[in-house]
Amino acid sequence: MSNQSRVKRQQWDSGHIRALRSHLGLTQRELAERLGTRQQTISEWEQGMYKPRGASSTLLSIVAEQARFRYEADPDSQKS
Repeated sequence: MSNQSRVKRQQWDSGHIRALRSHLGLTQRELAERLGTRQQTISEWEQGMYKPRGASSTLLSIVAEQARFRYEADPDSQKS
């Protein structure tokens, strides 16, 4: 797989997920259908109860890239 065809997987937090969904003009249910997950999962991500990982994180990054969503990493979220 070439570097150009790889999608850079971001660390998705509740604010970025909510912002992406707003950017797309989708409800939680509609975003869940796009990602193949439950509406409750989107809600839990947006409330900060859980964070997407693995395939879900990759799918969010792909959807964001296709929608030209500008992901701005919060420098404070990178601290442990």
